[in-house]
Amino acid sequence: MPITDMTIRDMAQALEAKQFSAEEATRAHLERIARVDEKIHAFISVTAEQAIAAAQAADQRRAKGEVRSPLDGVPMALKDIICAKGTHTTCASKMLESYVPPYNATCWQRLEDAGAVLLGKVNMDEFAMGSSTESSAFGPTRNPFDLDCVPGGSSGGSAAAVAADLAVYSLGTDTGGSVRQPAHFCGVVGIKPTYGRISRFGVVPYASSLDQVGILAKTCYDAATVLEIVAGKDKMDSTSAPYPVKAYNQFCDSDISGMRIGVPKEFISDAIDVEIRQQLEEAVTQLRALGAQVEDVSLPHTAYALPAYYVLATAEASSNLARYDGVRYGLRVPAGNMRDMFVATRNAGFGTEVKRRIMLGTYALSSGYYDAYYNKTLQVRTLIKQDYDTIFAQGFDCLLTPTAPTTAFKLGAHTSDPLTMYMQDICTVPINMAGLPALVVPYALSSQGLPIGLQLIGSGFAEEKLLAVGSRLESVRLLPDLDE
Repeated sequence: MPITDMTIRDMAQALEAKQFSAEEATRAHLERIARVDEKIHAFISVTAEQAIAAAQAADQRRAKGEVRSPLDGVPMALKDIICAKGTHTTCASKMLESYVPPYNATCWQRLEDAGAVLLGKVNMDEFAMGSSTESSAFGPTRNPFDLDCVPGGSSGGSAAAVAADLAVYSLGTDTGGSVRQPAHFCGVVGIKPTYGRISRFGVVPYASSLDQVGILAKTCYDAATVLEIVAGKDKMDSTSAPYPVKAYNQFCDSDISGMRIGVPKEFISDAIDVEIRQQLEEAVTQLRALGAQVEDVSLPHTAYALPAYYVLATAEASSNLARYDGVRYGLRVPAGNMRDMFVATRNAGFGTEVKRRIMLGTYALSSGYYDAYYNKTLQVRTLIKQDYDTIFAQGFDCLLTPTAPTTAFKLGAHTSDPLTMYMQDICTVPINMAGLPALVVPYALSSQGLPIGLQLIGSGFAEEKLLAVGSRLESVRLLPDLDE
């Protein structure tokens, strides 16, 4: 098996058996990036020298019997919204094109402490605002399964890098589906943990009450391994939760007989492609054969989640992005006075989609509209959360749904139609509104050869149940043909 095909579990075992070194594994991935990424454009920046140095340090530790974790010496990538000290963090925006943070995000610090090797920063929709990775100031990323299609967004670079074997795993962020939808489009595993499960310190904010760091990996076992290391309370993030961290990978491939799994009827409609609905039915049959009880359930306020999300998320974005004013850091466009400099900087620094969302959010927060839009959205959010609380209080272990209405669509198909683009999030945003964990696993290929992933939703801080069910559903790894 080529080194770049390996999962975290494969590579950890091979490194332990001294079949190759961490440096050899890192150089193999860097060589593949150099050869393949010009087709995909998953990476914004490649940190080759730092990666080789980190791999060499991992080899030295292993020679002394001081291996830090299963991730020690394993090459990975970070979405370019997660700060890594001394490495550009651009958020795929001209506004931060030259920004180099002087500190690490907690999630990356924990991985670095575990011996992870950072290959570079991967592409995304600008400031994580998008569902296709087409709004990046540095150009779109392409789907490894079809180079004419999008990889999803906003963590499209993260998903594409893992799918194309450019990195063994990657961290992304998920505000309304930005880990799970790309996982579905690119045929990889994507987990969005419970809000507060992973620290957000050092992650550039989009919508603070919705943002969550997530993981893109080749298998559920790999995602579980990473989750155990990055999860947990952080004194630098008051919203991080103090709940104990579990050995999540021990739950993979466990017996799921007797588990109750709900299928919400609101997620099954004519808006979902026929092939996706068919694969969902196949999964129900498979789960029943494994001894699970699968029942239809109802989440009556689901229809309100998408419009409520785009009020709440844009309102928070308007507030969070106010800091980019050309004064403290980031882009500055010189002008004759402060006001003109402020206007010119934001006009030049932000792309079309970011400007659209700032304007929507500012309107929702403005005098005379605050109660009608923002406050009403908070009430709707409560109703959505109560729907899920009711279902899980009835003894359901998780819910099974589609991830998105379609498989990966063509580049440029929805760039002039933002409402259609926003509809891509219809199956994912309710989970962010409720603050719950969700897992997407690759399940099948469509008749067009594009991946279909299925989504599992759990109760708060019950990620282990999702991994138990997901590991029984995930297909043998789907591999794109990159015609090398």
